[in-house]
Amino acid sequence: MAKLVGVDKWLFFTTLLLVVVGLAMVFSASAVVAQARFHSEFADVGRQAGWALAGVLAMIALMQVDYDVYKSPRFIYPALCVTTLLLVLVFLIPGSHNVHRWIRFGGHFTFQPSEIAKPVLVLFLAWFLHTRLDAMRDWKHTLLRAAIVPVVFILLIVKQPDLGTALVLLGVTAMMLLLAGMQWKYLLFGALATVPPLAALLFMVAWRRQRMLVFLNPEADPQGAGFHINQSLIAVGTGGLTGRGYMEGIQKLFFLPEASTDFIFANIAEELGFIGSILILILFVVLGVRGLRAAFRSQDPFARLVAFGVTTTILLQAFFNISVVLSLVPTKGIPLPLISSGGTSLFCTLCSVGILLNITKKAD
Repeated sequence: MAKLVGVDKWLFFTTLLLVVVGLAMVFSASAVVAQARFHSEFADVGRQAGWALAGVLAMIALMQVDYDVYKSPRFIYPALCVTTLLLVLVFLIPGSHNVHRWIRFGGHFTFQPSEIAKPVLVLFLAWFLHTRLDAMRDWKHTLLRAAIVPVVFILLIVKQPDLGTALVLLGVTAMMLLLAGMQWKYLLFGALATVPPLAALLFMVAWRRQRMLVFLNPEADPQGAGFHINQSLIAVGTGGLTGRGYMEGIQKLFFLPEASTDFIFANIAEELGFIGSILILILFVVLGVRGLRAAFRSQDPFARLVAFGVTTTILLQAFFNISVVLSLVPTKGIPLPLISSGGTSLFCTLCSVGILLNITKKAD
């Protein structure tokens, strides 16, 4: 029987350390550009610090909320409705460059509904599956019904378009279904069914097709479609073992696009070098180990699924982000959790960790 214990301090302080490192690196990556654009070197990091403070307070508050609260249809159904509504609402708001990912309030405050979809999807799947662990062979009444919400979320996010986030949701869904007891043959069937639409999204959309071609040959168009990844690889390569030094990076000075968001790990590699990059990876490994430890030590199937889903969401995002920076996968817009500039991502991730920390209070 589970007993109450203290919150997982390793997970708590590792999360805080990642946030602090993130604020430091966002300032380093954005200061010069922010000064040029907004006449204040603290413009970007100031906003990020505000989100970080709100997120940490929310994390601490959610640590105190018993996770059983999320096990009720009275929570799950409204959460699904609100999230779906927000994902639809982005299409009613004028976007930029044919992209509809943000809800804007005034000229400064933006909110990205796809970030809410991540924890809501995890909570839904945990709630739906935890009472059906003995029925995972029933593809019609269990697997098919479990897939409805993920498919709706993924289709709406792909339409924005945001294929990177959609792939993260797809991966988390597959892993949670496997943890719940889904047979591998169903995963194979699902993967085969996904190949045609994914191939169409990658090769029949001009800019995505160009990214795929550049991924195969980054030198083919260094000033065009390959500009992002080439500048990223230059930043990583020039960092060497110990880096140029904090705030001393060159690529962030209008060379490396999205230096404080999608490509912040390239700036970390340039300024802190191989050693600094490895230390960041170690922090994510610690977070992952403690999160998975909470999952597999939980006797409650719902808590196990939630902890596993939250942890794998963070790790998958980190994997994709770092892989893009190192040109291991084609370029896609995914932030580095807890580090990249992006208020909604930071806040929602910290809220998810707050739920995870509450789960760690109950151990064998």
